[in-house]
Amino acid sequence: MGGPEHTDYYLLDKLLTDEQRALRQKVRAFMDQEVTPVINPYWERAEFPFELVPKLAQLDIAGFQISGYGCPGMSNVTAGLVILELARGDLSMSTMMGVHSALAMTSIALLGSEEQKQRFLPPMARMEKLGAFGLTEPAHGSDVVKLETTAHQDGDSYVINGHKRWIGNATFADYVIIWARGDDGHVGGYVVEKGTPGFAAEVIRGKTALRCVQNAQISLTDVRVPAANRLANVKTFRDTEKVLLASRFCVAWESIGAAVAGYETALAYAKQRKQFGMPLAAFQLIQYRLSRMLADITDMLCMQYRLSQLLDEGEISMPRVALAKMHYTERARAILADARDMLGGNGILLDYHIARHLCDIEAIDTYEGTDTVQALIVGRDITGFNAFVPAMPGR
Repeated sequence: MGGPEHTDYYLLDKLLTDEQRALRQKVRAFMDQEVTPVINPYWERAEFPFELVPKLAQLDIAGFQISGYGCPGMSNVTAGLVILELARGDLSMSTMMGVHSALAMTSIALLGSEEQKQRFLPPMARMEKLGAFGLTEPAHGSDVVKLETTAHQDGDSYVINGHKRWIGNATFADYVIIWARGDDGHVGGYVVEKGTPGFAAEVIRGKTALRCVQNAQISLTDVRVPAANRLANVKTFRDTEKVLLASRFCVAWESIGAAVAGYETALAYAKQRKQFGMPLAAFQLIQYRLSRMLADITDMLCMQYRLSQLLDEGEISMPRVALAKMHYTERARAILADARDMLGGNGILLDYHIARHLCDIEAIDTYEGTDTVQALIVGRDITGFNAFVPAMPGR
């Protein structure tokens, strides 16, 4: 695999600061030297490489765009570059960091009180404490607005009952943000600390994507949470959108990182691998496929750079982020499938990393809103019609 010069065809690098370039290279070097050489056996065993967490913490990137409390306070462009490089190396590692930073930490940063921020965020920024985000339920994914987990106030505590599913980091997280419906019918966020009685997280086995990520089925049985752990500035379910926008933006960058990994590997392989007495890269069909990959990546990078600028300028829009996530995951899947095919039989070996990325991108395409959900968010915005819930027959 090569450097960014292989994919930055329109010289976006010239728009970056020296600090941004240095941070990008720092993260890329970490992924190339510390993660890529060891990640495949963990992926095959469906285990998370916990010994890499202290080394990851030394990068000082946890919290991404959050300012203060020990967090780096990156711009959206800078955070995007970091996420891209994490994903280029491994989508499980980038997902773990996305759950910790863009979901758990961002929930506290955007919706917590000052006291809650001071209490939870500094150890999370140092990655001494890790976070998870419990929104999805067994029966509610795309329609999670109908979540059934309840939080009943009992004196100076809340008693939570219900189930969550597909919750990344949940088996080892120190703080799990659980979203539950209160006595008033509105949804609130509750920080459930590790070891709280009644909280049980069981790893979901048999995954073919993001195998290193410890997704869990959570059972909450009379889990008692102090009132001080209810996120102070959550009023309704709509407040979760602020967090989901930040996370969806993160996932869009992840898709680009995976696509870059596929293209760089295919390009390097095509130059080295000889068939019929000449390098694969000398064949017209191979050059056509590589050119199409590069066109897609250039399209995504330019589009995402502009979206990052808009977020930095305060032009925040869920449909704009949804359009990016929808488009990038679809193109990343195509690029990785093409790269796998170009490597022939070697493409299905973990040694070449494409097989792992190709499997993992399936989960990226689904979580934080499927392709269909993103399209309906954009469609509602551009047409004015809400097509999420079709009419039942006879109505």
